[in-house]
Amino acid sequence: MSQEKINVQNEAEEMTAEKVNEIFQIRRDKLSALKESGRDPFQEVKYDVTATSKEIVANYTDADEEIPAEEKTIHCIAGRMMSRRIMGKASFAHINDGEGKLQVYIKRDDVGEADYADFKKWDIGDILGIEGYAFRTKTGEISLHAKKIKLLAKSLLPLPEKFHGLKDMDLRYRQRYVDLIMNPDVKETFVKRSQILKETRAFLDNKGFLEVDTPILLPIEIAASARHFKTHHNALDMDMYLRIETELYLKRLIVGGMNKVYEVGRIFRNEGMDTKHNPEFTTIELYQAFTDYKGMMDLVEELYKHLAEVICGSQKITYQGVELDLGKWERLTMAEAVKKYAGVDYNDWATDEEARAVAKEKHVEVAPDATKGRVLIEFFDAYVEENLIQPTFIYDYPVENSPLAKRKKDNPMFTERFEYFICATEYGNAFSELNDPIDQKERFEYQLEQKKKAEPDTAAEVDYDFINALEYGMPPTGGLGFGIDRLVMLLTDQASIRDVLLFPTMKPLA
Repeated sequence: MSQEKINVQNEAEEMTAEKVNEIFQIRRDKLSALKESGRDPFQEVKYDVTATSKEIVANYTDADEEIPAEEKTIHCIAGRMMSRRIMGKASFAHINDGEGKLQVYIKRDDVGEADYADFKKWDIGDILGIEGYAFRTKTGEISLHAKKIKLLAKSLLPLPEKFHGLKDMDLRYRQRYVDLIMNPDVKETFVKRSQILKETRAFLDNKGFLEVDTPILLPIEIAASARHFKTHHNALDMDMYLRIETELYLKRLIVGGMNKVYEVGRIFRNEGMDTKHNPEFTTIELYQAFTDYKGMMDLVEELYKHLAEVICGSQKITYQGVELDLGKWERLTMAEAVKKYAGVDYNDWATDEEARAVAKEKHVEVAPDATKGRVLIEFFDAYVEENLIQPTFIYDYPVENSPLAKRKKDNPMFTERFEYFICATEYGNAFSELNDPIDQKERFEYQLEQKKKAEPDTAAEVDYDFINALEYGMPPTGGLGFGIDRLVMLLTDQASIRDVLLFPTMKPLA
């Protein structure tokens, strides 16, 4: 099969490895011929683009039909040739310039016989520069009538054929560059991701928050449940750990008098992978002095309403076939939620033993020494989370699983903490931050003790410098953390976190 025929047909059947290798060699030979003739496309260093495909289509009017060809505005566009139809002395091609596709009409008498002959040898996937004027074809498609054409870069590998496209999900994640070429919707998702980050930053900036950066490499492994990635600093000859949160450094800044701070931070956790978890991901953590977790609750609700309006055009959205109203949020304590969905009342449990007995009766697995608070948490996991479809705040968590949250004044067995859920998924976590250094030190040391029981060889330590910071005095503070990746999934209707990460973590091919 000739190369030209391959280009015209754009490969209507799946490419075999042998065929790909054959095409690669043909294209290498073409490149060698270009270099030998002094027309190496990779020597091109600049091309002055004056318009995008989107601008050309948007700005074309009926009045342009009346302007003679020799007086029409000349545009220069550049992009990848996605298709081509050769018809003797004239041809049509579609160019994707990153903003969209534009049809180009190339006529031998306009571009010259030599350049037209070269164009017929170029391949699908090559990057071209086209200079010409806009016009409307007989079928009504706004196109560019080429006056000059230029090869700017050579594609040595064939694009996936247009009928099947790039469908293999594993290959799409590994070769995101090809995925973006072939699947316009994928690029749109990442454009929206950028918009979501931009709008979130603007929202916080307008409320007086200051964006800051804190260390990614940490000198100690903190005693949290999440597992760290470990590395080594050669100059200092010491092991270091990639951060699993930005919290402790941001709260140091609150101590220092920076009363409203946030960080868009890359986080690293050496844990499992699934549709909602990737070993590296992006969060926003923010801290505000002189407020509490209810202030953070109001902030979340306002932010999500704003983002839904700006990104989706409405507070009512659809996620994976489920209609959601981001303008309406339910608020339940954890005990209220367990009573609503499991039919058991925390307030009826007089002792830990009674709580464990109720768990046994309801077939909820708990540890032999589980406290009432721990039993409540297990009931929540077993009965509640799967029912939280519409936006819901769950607040007042047992102290057992909230080592950084302030205890409630009227009930010290609970903390001023909330998480919020949409479509049975947790999207964020917030506290009235613990600012008592004595209580914090005790909780950290207990947390480390429990970690050493579970992992005797752990290198985890208590961050005593953070305790030292608290001893200088931290004002009452509200703190919030939420994952950007899950937020993007929600607002772009993507089922997997890999679909909102340009380059998700993948196991290398053998």
